[in-house]
Amino acid sequence: MMKALDHLEEWLITFLMGTATMIIFAAVMHRYASGFAVPGVQDWLLSLNFGWAQELCIIMFVWMAKFGAAYGVRTGIHVGVDVLINRLQDRNRARFIVFGLLAGATFTGIVGTLGATFVWENGAHYAIFNFFGLNTGDLPEGPTTPDLEWPTWVVYSAVPFGSYLMCFRFLQVTVGFLRTGDLPHHDHGHVDGIEEQPFSAPGNEDKIFRMNDDLHPRETDGEERK
Repeated sequence: MMKALDHLEEWLITFLMGTATMIIFAAVMHRYASGFAVPGVQDWLLSLNFGWAQELCIIMFVWMAKFGAAYGVRTGIHVGVDVLINRLQDRNRARFIVFGLLAGATFTGIVGTLGATFVWENGAHYAIFNFFGLNTGDLPEGPTTPDLEWPTWVVYSAVPFGSYLMCFRFLQVTVGFLRTGDLPHHDHGHVDGIEEQPFSAPGNEDKIFRMNDDLHPRETDGEERK
């Protein structure tokens, strides 16, 4: 279950980032290519409407940022200042770490609840009741975005979803720290998919460049040449 959630989180971030990048690239190329007076092609390019691209990319980057923040908590890539905490004794250090993690969970939980309340009152209440055929009464339908004309409650749903996921990640890291005493740590020098080569022993750094012939100097260490 947790692996599925982790993969869903990563796939969503990757999809949002990749799609937004392609849309921006297409919009920029369309803008410049439309300036070339090529018969037939220019008219076709001018007929294409990319006015929605900026709004969609902003929405996608907002969603990516919210879920990316939760991913950062899980993997430990957020920037933290722990100079003073690391100077404390282990028991006091652990207390401060747990306090910080629980404070983060509390804050993101509050933000998620406020965001969920705002989304519910901004049109989600009406949309859900209308979908199930319930009486909407005087419920507000809610505004829409200027270009795409999407319901704004759909866009703002990134706040409760992302914040609640981030709250869950804080609690997950807290439980892991209480069990093992370790925090997630991200090695910025590591690239996923590339296996790290072990370091050579001192004195053997150039072993792969040595040649077993009589043309290149080498240390014999009193051993006979083969």
